Amino acid sequence: MDESGVLRVCKAAGHAQAGRTGSDIVCAAVSVLTRAAARALSGRKGITLRCEAPEPGFLNMEADYTAEGKDFLFAAGVFLIEGIASVAEEFPQNCRLTLRRM
Repeated sequence: MDESGVLRVCKAAGHAQAGRTGSDIVCAAVSVLTRAAARALSGRKGITLRCEAPEPGFLNMEADYTAEGKDFLFAAGVFLIEGIASVAEEFPQNCRLTLRRM
């Protein structure tokens, strides 16, 4: 997060190991949340998004914004943080959320 509380970087790494490959509810939940955020931010006016998924189980997202995109990026960050926090609360042995200020 930057000094304004806007989520600028998101990294999802690892495998949850909460089920068989292809049937892991934790992996599925985190994947849907991060992909939904990436899709919502892609092409949004005032937001420049860089995404890469170098291999299965890993996603890196970085965003820059102008005044025009700040509110939307802030809201998307809250959605992503709250969603992953919810998964981490329900499955603490398989999911961890770490927040850092930039």
